[in-house]
Amino acid sequence: MQGTVDELNAALAAQAHGGTAATAEKRNKQEALITLLRKLKHYVEDNCDNDAAILLSSGFQAAVATRIRAPLGNPSILKVDRGNSSELVLKVTPIARAKCYEVRSAAVGADNAPGPWQSDGLFTNSRSMTVAGLVPGTTYSFQVRAVGGSTRYSD
Repeated sequence: MQGTVDELNAALAAQAHGGTAATAEKRNKQEALITLLRKLKHYVEDNCDNDAAILLSSGFQAAVATRIRAPLGNPSILKVDRGNSSELVLKVTPIARAKCYEVRSAAVGADNAPGPWQSDGLFTNSRSMTVAGLVPGTTYSFQVRAVGGSTRYSD
């Protein structure tokens, strides 16, 4: 490995004089060293048996795998517009990190309770979600949730 490091140092010194050939040589030496270090890292991982003392004695540091799983915000329905006779167009608040929005609807019964919920699809645009197949003269209740991000769904 020391030979690879020395070759990179020589290429860095040669690049100081300039030229595309020297830059290409430096990049090749960098890639060779990176490849060698990755192979060494995999070797150490495979042979340390998840023992931190063995890992640290190799000169490598333990990777810190803390991933913050922040929930997606909850979208709010801002506006409902009429589309065609059997359609409504929803506009919701955009949510950061949302890949799309899932919409559900239910017809509201005489007792003001929603009936069975049905999926109306996934929409990528929070400003225009056209829900089709509605019965004119029927009152509907809608639910929208954001999809994506590290927690997969909002409430």
